[in-house]
Amino acid sequence: MRIGGLQRCSLIDFPGQVAAIIFTIGCNFRCPYCHNPELVDETADEIPAAEVFAFLRTRIGKLDGVTITGGEPTMHNDLITFIKEIKEMGFKVKLDSNGTNPAILKEIEDEGLVDYLAMDIKAPFSDYASGIGRPVDVNKIKESVRLIMTGSIPYEFRTTVVKALLSPEDIINIGKDIKGAKKYYLQKFVSTKILNPGFIKKTTYTDEEFKVIQASLGEYVKECGIR
Repeated sequence: MRIGGLQRCSLIDFPGQVAAIIFTIGCNFRCPYCHNPELVDETADEIPAAEVFAFLRTRIGKLDGVTITGGEPTMHNDLITFIKEIKEMGFKVKLDSNGTNPAILKEIEDEGLVDYLAMDIKAPFSDYASGIGRPVDVNKIKESVRLIMTGSIPYEFRTTVVKALLSPEDIINIGKDIKGAKKYYLQKFVSTKILNPGFIKKTTYTDEEFKVIQASLGEYVKECGIR
């Protein structure tokens, strides 16, 4: 695993768990609003896996779990082995993914390797490449959504909302694409350090606008939250 960051403790990332966060290097998307540009362009200082495992061993009995995020973790061929080593220490594992590698997600589901899955939905299936900066096989995205929704692992879908990229209608169409999902979160775009500096001045919707969109999504998903 190529690791580019380690947050030693988080109370909010892994629902119901006190967790460390491991950030993997590399991503197959180029979302202009990405807030981890050093992971996407692979300029982050690399942290040896042995160092990460050494830290985790000192947190056995103190942390509940570990989130593996990116970048895109499923790009790494040794992800499964990496997760198993963490699980052997007794930690619960949350995995964040963009859904481009359903084969890995299926293996994870079949072996029950993680305790929570979070998948980013970037845009409606009908125009998925519009917000990610490169072509994408949307059938793989659809397959990942299907696997997650029909599997036994607790999950959430989430969308970072940039007003310039997603209209309210687009967001409703995402709700239709994942109809029946248990949890869907709208994440407010925060203009800080991002991959494309040209997006620094882009905005998201107001609280009132989010509430209107949230109410409309109630027709398609069981629970819709705003972050």
